[in-house]
Amino acid sequence: MRRALLYLLLTCASPGLAREPVDAAAPSNLSVTVYRDPNRGPDEAMRRDWPRGFAMISETRQVTLPAGESTIRFEGVSEGMVAVTAIVTGLPGGTIEKNRNADLLSPGALVDGTLGNRVTITRTDPATGRETSESAIVRSRADGGLVLQTGSGFESVRCSGLPEKLSFDQVPAGLSAKPVYSIDTASPQGGTYTVTLTYLSWGFDWQAHYVATLAGGGSADDARLRLTSWLTLVNDNGQSFPEAELLAVAGRLRVTSDYAALADPPKGRPLQLLCYPLGSTAAGSPVPYYGGGPYPPPPPPPPPMAAPVMLEGADTRGLPIMVTGSRMAKAAMIAKEEDLGDLKLYRVPERVTLAAQSQKQIAFLERDRVDAQLWHTTYCAPWQASDGDPRPAGRLLATVNDTHHGLGPALPTGGVTVFESGPAGELLVGEDRLRDYAAGQDVEIAVGESAQVFAACSTADEADRRRPGDRVPMKLVVTNANPSPVKLRVTLGGAAAKVAGLKGTRIKDGARIYETTVAANGRRELAWTIVDE
Repeated sequence: MRRALLYLLLTCASPGLAREPVDAAAPSNLSVTVYRDPNRGPDEAMRRDWPRGFAMISETRQVTLPAGESTIRFEGVSEGMVAVTAIVTGLPGGTIEKNRNADLLSPGALVDGTLGNRVTITRTDPATGRETSESAIVRSRADGGLVLQTGSGFESVRCSGLPEKLSFDQVPAGLSAKPVYSIDTASPQGGTYTVTLTYLSWGFDWQAHYVATLAGGGSADDARLRLTSWLTLVNDNGQSFPEAELLAVAGRLRVTSDYAALADPPKGRPLQLLCYPLGSTAAGSPVPYYGGGPYPPPPPPPPPMAAPVMLEGADTRGLPIMVTGSRMAKAAMIAKEEDLGDLKLYRVPERVTLAAQSQKQIAFLERDRVDAQLWHTTYCAPWQASDGDPRPAGRLLATVNDTHHGLGPALPTGGVTVFESGPAGELLVGEDRLRDYAAGQDVEIAVGESAQVFAACSTADEADRRRPGDRVPMKLVVTNANPSPVKLRVTLGGAAAKVAGLKGTRIKDGARIYETTVAANGRRELAWTIVDE
């Protein structure tokens, strides 16, 4: 009677003790919105091996609850989940308590969860190959050797000299091979509900990449480009998101939280089997042998595998191999641009799978013709004079991000690879990185130095006698070995520089510039004075 009364009192006072967890069904609808690393600048490439961006993940699941309080387990959430950001909607009783399970199903967790319980140990006689099994009780934790109690006494696993294996009758409660997030809730009547779990997860990132092909040799007045752009998204988590609605957000967010520290992903603990003394003359020593002697040398390493080629939409951790041709295949689907406040959102029109530990490429821009101009650039200011030594001019592709020039959508930051068509096919002429460009902005792509256009900048007086505010006579000689004229842009100094002798100078991007044309196979000489800053 006393025991029955005590049990009744404990049950009434602590109803949670008898509460059985309820597993939510697998997600029926998934949405993954990837945000770029907020601390990565426009000149930095995304780190595929350690992405530092994040994603907002939304999962729709069904769960059947009993009447009263219950614990709901969401199995298979992202291991980079930031649990403090999780929100569950659709429950009649709301959320009472949230928990992030810290242990994954692993050898160490399996042994610790079976401490004091029975397992089956099976040994194999190496002479006969016969297996013998017996029941044993786990008497130690997995933090240094595993001790079992059998009918013969206490013994350490893997210390008998025979091949051994353990069999467990069941998985301890609370352990799962996938990350688990759980909440406590209450449902007065019980029933089946459709709930949505939304959370932020660490270990994602994305960037854009552009492939531009300069057609027709790129004359001064008509530089036509074919432009293809891709979004490369990375998922560094161990979980896949099948048939998910995939979105990417461009723009710089203000993020003050350390999501990497807040994520605290669950860990699979190893099982360390120690046995002293190490090895025996019969079984050999498990300690690696590094010296000389009669032991045979280690086998040679396997031959290297061929480098994989990334196909369109393929999931791989390798670097993309850009394959170009005179006729580029059209992408099967193109991400659509949408406004998200002051940010830009790119939505993949079809559901795709963002696989674990992988990257995915989605096209978001294809233009058969972009009108641009090819500029040759040089600097000529008092502190940059080279005493008349010719230097190769830089090459710059300039256009405007609008529909008139063949563009228009916002261009997110990323790398750009420029090819040029010629008799031998398409050849690489330069690479650059672009910052974010909004619609209507001037877009400039540096494509390396010219081998045909040289500029020699000099001053007409001695530099060591000048003082700030002096008027300095400048001279620039430009030669063009091309069979066609070229456009030349000269940077004369900062925006505050005062120039005399050149008409039509203007301010661009905080610098004073002068633009002109150099004739085919010609020479152009410019002279002006400038106030030394």
